[in-house]
Amino acid sequence: MAVTIELSDELRAIRHHLHRHPERSFEEHETSAYLRDVLTSHGVEPLDDPMPTGVFAHIEGTHPGPVVGLRADIDGLPVHEDSGLDFASADDGVMHACGHDLHMTSLLGAVFWLNAHRDLIRGTLRVIFQPAEELGRGARAVIDAGLADGLDAIIGTHNNPNYAPGVLAAGPQPMMAGCVRFHVTLHADGTHGGYPHKGTGPFEAMSSMILALQTIVSRNVSPFHPLVLSVTEVHGGDVWNVIPAEAGFQGTARYFHREDGDLAARRFRQIVEATAAAHGIRADIEWDDFQAPLVCDPDLIAPVAAAIPQYAEAAPIMPSMAGEDFAEYGEVTRLVFAFVGSNGTPGCADWHSPRFVGFDEAVKTGAEFYANAALETLHTLANE
Repeated sequence: MAVTIELSDELRAIRHHLHRHPERSFEEHETSAYLRDVLTSHGVEPLDDPMPTGVFAHIEGTHPGPVVGLRADIDGLPVHEDSGLDFASADDGVMHACGHDLHMTSLLGAVFWLNAHRDLIRGTLRVIFQPAEELGRGARAVIDAGLADGLDAIIGTHNNPNYAPGVLAAGPQPMMAGCVRFHVTLHADGTHGGYPHKGTGPFEAMSSMILALQTIVSRNVSPFHPLVLSVTEVHGGDVWNVIPAEAGFQGTARYFHREDGDLAARRFRQIVEATAAAHGIRADIEWDDFQAPLVCDPDLIAPVAAAIPQYAEAAPIMPSMAGEDFAEYGEVTRLVFAFVGSNGTPGCADWHSPRFVGFDEAVKTGAEFYANAALETLHTLANE
């Protein structure tokens, strides 16, 4: 039988408190203290750990077996909230605009249930309240601290306002994109604006580069493989009558298939370097392919996804071009992940918007996924 977890008054109050008091990445001190207190009040003793923020705990089953992590991210964003919620952020300029308050509360709901039913657990569950997902560095910090050592698998979720509460999407397809940060600095010979022939200004080259880079998507990558390359900032010059000696631009690339990320990197360098040479200038390129696409382990996600209709509505995966540093754990263990419906209203705001609204009812769905996926994954691992 599937695990069902009610949206209790306590869980609703926890969610509202966490939403009202967001903290930025690696600054989640009050959030961590609150989570520790809540866990302790339910008989779950937090572990001593070397990280300044984040909370970790173990739930030991009554029988030995695999070790499975349950992870929720805990940081907010530097966004001024405009949601209209009566429990909106009390901290001006910081907001849970990505719904991490829902993630934390959902994991707490699952932990309360699992700790009260340890007789059903064949193995160990490691609870991970992870900092700094929004910077893309929190999972790496957890791994580097040794807090993911020994995990046979790890389970995570992300709320998704494009689905209604009560809906889950999970499967073996890519779910969230691999992420690249790029930065190009162009070095030229600056000159007087009235004597352009005496220099090698960077702007014409930069304009040509930005336009040509768009052909990577339109002419080099299969139309059946999503790839995004966006220039998001350009800079150069600060005097009206001087052609500067330096300019640059930066942005991001997003992909779901490793070969597409590698192709984009190769073509990016070719276009930038060749265009710079044609204009008689030099280009420094930073291509930071810092986060892999999020793809679940096919053998673990299959039974987890098959069980979803017992307690929630199963929906097809709508892949997201946003990144999720949960993918980093794929370097050390096997991944199980789901999108949890959090709004579903036509035209609702999406992640990172000041008007983002996630409904309380998403907590129930998320908690049930954590609990059911934990038991199913332990069972699958034990029988491999």
